Amino acid sequence: MSTIKINIVSSSEEIYSGEATMVFATGTLGELGIAPGHTPLLTGLAAGPVRVQNGSDEETFFCSGGFLEVQPDLVTVLSDTAERAESLDESEAIKAKEVAEQELANKDTSIDYAKASAQLAEAVARLKTIQKLRKKQ
Repeated sequence: MSTIKINIVSSSEEIYSGEATMVFATGTLGELGIAPGHTPLLTGLAAGPVRVQNGSDEETFFCSGGFLEVQPDLVTVLSDTAERAESLDESEAIKAKEVAEQELANKDTSIDYAKASAQLAEAVARLKTIQKLRKKQ
């Protein structure tokens, strides 16, 4: 079974480096599946899970967005924030979602609606990643 090397890097550290038989990520235009031999690609990532399969083993990571680059023998995920999905805190994600929703509901003109919308989207993506991980277990 052929594999491809994958590196997941946040703005502060390398989160994961290893081999994969398949990589799944949420691109800005939809879901992506990358297998060994995939054509070169550079795309934006939406906030969401990145799944790394190696045979029957699978690891899930959460990326807040960023970029995914596919080269002939290497997949690189560059994200501002990346972490292992099992370390996500559900109560923290719920709180962040509630704060963003309150900011968007506030009609004060000093609110940065684009920033609040992005925070809401990230919090929702975190919650969906947690729920998907919970269903698998």
